[in-house]
Amino acid sequence: MQQMAQSLKRDKVKIAFVPTMGFLHSGHLSLVRRANQIGQVTVVSIFVNPTQFGPSEDFEAYPRDLGRDAEMLKDLDVDILFAPNTSDMFPEGFTTAIENPVLGGIFEGKSRPSHFRGVTTIVGKLFNLIHPDFAVFGQKDYQQCILIRRMVRDLNFPVEIVICATVRESDGLAMSSRNTYLDPAERKAALVIHRALQQVQALVEEGERRADHLIEALAGLVHQEPLAHLDYAQMVDAATLEPLEKLDRKTAALLAVSIGKTRLIDNVILDPRGQ
Repeated sequence: MQQMAQSLKRDKVKIAFVPTMGFLHSGHLSLVRRANQIGQVTVVSIFVNPTQFGPSEDFEAYPRDLGRDAEMLKDLDVDILFAPNTSDMFPEGFTTAIENPVLGGIFEGKSRPSHFRGVTTIVGKLFNLIHPDFAVFGQKDYQQCILIRRMVRDLNFPVEIVICATVRESDGLAMSSRNTYLDPAERKAALVIHRALQQVQALVEEGERRADHLIEALAGLVHQEPLAHLDYAQMVDAATLEPLEKLDRKTAALLAVSIGKTRLIDNVILDPRGQ
């Protein structure tokens, strides 16, 4: 992979890269289509990264179907599918990590302490292997997007991070490989996440700017659903993830909710200046 990427770079070919953990859905495919638009060669990686799963999380159960994924990518004319195994990416004696204890220690990082260290380390390794000009990520994992953008800036990776809008099911649920874990009752209950974010968006459009009131609205609606357990609801600066008291700039409303045993995240970007 690295030799192929270096050859492409010598020929001044622009590489667009989409990192995934596989079991692809329409959300992933939308990222691939965006990569096809901005690059001359599209690389998609499939690697279920063990270092971003906690001890009690779903690494072994995480859905995998490389053959299915490869067929889906073939239909989109992806140039290179990179699917390394764990020993390729983490050879014996591997001890180095990339970590941002500030941005990686809040929200998702607080709930999943080793998660972002695993994410940034593997993405850094993939950048070094693939040498992309563009790397395309989905907005659903918003904290991850901001963390990787900061890593790129801080460590001088010559990569432009492209963030694409969340792709949703027809009823509003954000597409996720983990949605397959939900039974029918849980799948219905999970819709409370999108409804809560829509409610907050409506409140901002009506003029509400107090972050604590908006957080209370988010949490209140989630608490009405018996199968939902709120992990966190936050209103943060969309660029820095700094918690806000008042919406006076572009803001990300972040929500993490467990439905049964399945933990789901979602968000909406609010711009009170444009309301």
